[in-house]
Amino acid sequence: MEVGVFEAPKIENYETGQLFLHKLFGYRGVILFPWTANVFDKNEDAAIEGSYEMKIANEELDRSGPPERTKAKKMTYYQVLIDNRDIPHIRTQPESVTFLGGPQSNRSVYSIHGLDYVSHNDVLPYSSSEKNPIVHDLFEKFLMYDPDTKPGFVARESLKAWQESNHPWLELSDVCVKTTNNIRVTVIPFYIGVKEDQRKKLYWWRYSIRIENLSNEPVTLRERHWRIFSQAGTFETVRGKGVVGQEPDLNSETPVFQYSSHVNLQAPSGHMWGTFKMEKEDGSFFEVRIPSFYLECKEEDKSSQ
Repeated sequence: MEVGVFEAPKIENYETGQLFLHKLFGYRGVILFPWTANVFDKNEDAAIEGSYEMKIANEELDRSGPPERTKAKKMTYYQVLIDNRDIPHIRTQPESVTFLGGPQSNRSVYSIHGLDYVSHNDVLPYSSSEKNPIVHDLFEKFLMYDPDTKPGFVARESLKAWQESNHPWLELSDVCVKTTNNIRVTVIPFYIGVKEDQRKKLYWWRYSIRIENLSNEPVTLRERHWRIFSQAGTFETVRGKGVVGQEPDLNSETPVFQYSSHVNLQAPSGHMWGTFKMEKEDGSFFEVRIPSFYLECKEEDKSSQ
């Protein structure tokens, strides 16, 4: 099935309305608008990582929090719509953006399906002569066909208004990456709001995790082990089998798995980190580190305390 004509990837940012294929997941999508992210990327040497002394040192480093943002590099990520026709075929949880809506004392988690965040390097641009090349409820609401422009679609006022009014829970600011033993883990946290529960305030975040096997050796994710530190001084550990009810295989045919989950704290900030326990084909196990990442409340909710 022909979807359009591929274009040369760009070094500079893509425009609103650019059609693309996702480099890793292969789905069709369209760019809505860009975010500038702070990217923390650290590769761990497998031999050093395996030593007991280095494990203790890394644990203390993670407990103290993520690196300063001045040490991060800047990278463009895009808010995108996913074509509904491709969602059933993506090796990931159905991507959606979640947020807390309603009065503070009775907020519920709402979600908008088919929204994703894509790094500049994962965009494979293409063009199409179709007026509605992407199947999504928000496509025609946010974008208008204009054959006299490049890339052929322009933002409606409704997109600009939606971005402005929902900026707090859409905003992407940090991307944390760590590679151990040829397994790369990428974490993107999102603040989604505060909820009052039995006279206590609970601050909520969503975090998206991508796990990539960079080698040709198949592995299976068997366990997760989280450490969660709150500004209030509390420290919690969470262990469990697999992730989101699955123990995904990462091999040459399906090297990537992505999912989202949620966490809440009784304080407006904190950080979390952890490990995944992976199993090789020979039955041996090894640990993969999940990078430490910030959990931060937006200013407007801090001021309401």
